[in-house]
Amino acid sequence: MTRSDLVLRLAERFAQLTQRDTEFAVKTMLDAMSDALARGHRIEIRGFGSFSISRRPPRVGRNPRSGAQVTIPEKLVPHFKPGKALRESVDALPMPPEPPLAAFCSKKRLAKDSSTRAIFCASPGSRNDSRKRRNA
Repeated sequence: MTRSDLVLRLAERFAQLTQRDTEFAVKTMLDAMSDALARGHRIEIRGFGSFSISRRPPRVGRNPRSGAQVTIPEKLVPHFKPGKALRESVDALPMPPEPPLAAFCSKKRLAKDSSTRAIFCASPGSRNDSRKRRNA
């Protein structure tokens, strides 16, 4: 669901509000949540979940092209933890059918890697695209 989908659903549900009012309400709420997280506050919505800031410590990584060591600085990232009611309602939903592999490989041919027994997408005449690898 996108922000505009949310605005449309709320406008349909609350007929007394215009779409412009609904857009303003959604924008105001999301801005307030963003501002609170930017100030380091925690947001808790009972039954839905909580938003907080997680700290990723500094670390040493490698440049994939040259192999040189690179220092990656500390980061503060937003974190969402779903509430019990949300987890249970999502868990109660039936699992959607898995889309066929061809949906992931539009305009590409399917290839089979005998060493890993995995089917993956491969562009004709190029190296295999391992980012779209799926188990067979």
